[in-house]
Amino acid sequence: MKTLENKTAVITGASKGIGRAIALKFAENGCNIAFTDLLYDDNAKQLEIELLKLGVKAKGYASDASSYHSAEETINDILKEFPVIDILVNNAGITRDNLLLRMNEADWDVVINVNLKSVFNLTKAVQKTMLKQRYGSIINMSSVVGVAGNAGQANYSTTKAGVIGLTRTLALELAKSGITVNCVAPGAILTAMLEALPEETRAKFVEKIPMGRLGDPDDIAKAHLFFCSELGDYVTGQVLFVDGGISVGM
Repeated sequence: MKTLENKTAVITGASKGIGRAIALKFAENGCNIAFTDLLYDDNAKQLEIELLKLGVKAKGYASDASSYHSAEETINDILKEFPVIDILVNNAGITRDNLLLRMNEADWDVVINVNLKSVFNLTKAVQKTMLKQRYGSIINMSSVVGVAGNAGQANYSTTKAGVIGLTRTLALELAKSGITVNCVAPGAILTAMLEALPEETRAKFVEKIPMGRLGDPDDIAKAHLFFCSELGDYVTGQVLFVDGGISVGM
């Protein structure tokens, strides 16, 4: 039997990168997938096709995770198509990097809303159905910079630190209802953003990684699979660093 057979996951920001890898990993393990992104574009259409080929039920939704109303409306729409929601992955995230001295208010606000408020929005919307079921798994996306900080990313690192605090609090609130809440904190992962950097810059990243390589989106997907499978049944409120060893000694 596949690890997530007959379960349903909602994954935000899943059309590409890490979110896409999580969706495919879950589907390979028998999980039905409802995924969202700001736009239902060609990337979303292609992902939906690939998921369906894996023999699971799958549907993409255009949804603004930073909007409370949009999140609630999307979850209601998903529940019309899927009978239950077993797993929520709060993956939606953006960057607007700059030194705080040069950062404008708009770039601060949009990162806070997409990366942190979205976790509040989706969790609030999904929590209702999970409380009725008295089970569920919520996995939030943080980052090593949520603990270590990073110059030029005051907005981003603040959101990722906030996600850790929110994860631990929700774990305490929901544990007695059979709902686990955990957090994955990636290091340097080879997504489109890193691929666009010069090779010399990427090499400098690798020099700082004890394992000597950049992470792959699939590395992050495997961590998510652990948290929402039966292997993680007794694990809640935890932050799992998937970073090749960067966080050791922090």
